[in-house]
Amino acid sequence: MRQPPSPRTRRAPQGFTLIELMVVLVIIGVLAALIVPNVLDRTDDARATAARTDVNNLVQALKLYKLDNLRYPSAEQGLQALVQKPTAAPLPPNWRPYLDKLPADPWGRPYQYLNPGVRGEIDVFSFGADGQPGGEGKDADIGSWQ
Repeated sequence: MRQPPSPRTRRAPQGFTLIELMVVLVIIGVLAALIVPNVLDRTDDARATAARTDVNNLVQALKLYKLDNLRYPSAEQGLQALVQKPTAAPLPPNWRPYLDKLPADPWGRPYQYLNPGVRGEIDVFSFGADGQPGGEGKDADIGSWQ
């Protein structure tokens, strides 16, 4: 009868070979190359959607301001007039807080406000990812005229 091998004669597992590790790394690299661009595009889409939502909310607050005060804030008063009573003329006769705080655009910059607007009675907009006027794709301006 054969006896089981002694602990000294057992072979220890050798681990993974270099070829096996390289195959796994190549598979992970291919998957990353296919998935990462899709995920990055979704981030840009989400930021643009958040900016559109913020712009719409700011426009609605400005409309309430106009209903109460018969005019939009001046360009000098800016969007700050929605959270703090303006001290510059024309002073609003029926001012109240319209927002708790002004949001920053998804890229961390303040929203822009023009009165009179270039594309409408007023314009509220973000310059997009590049922070510059104009642009295409993720760098395109996102505004109340869209």
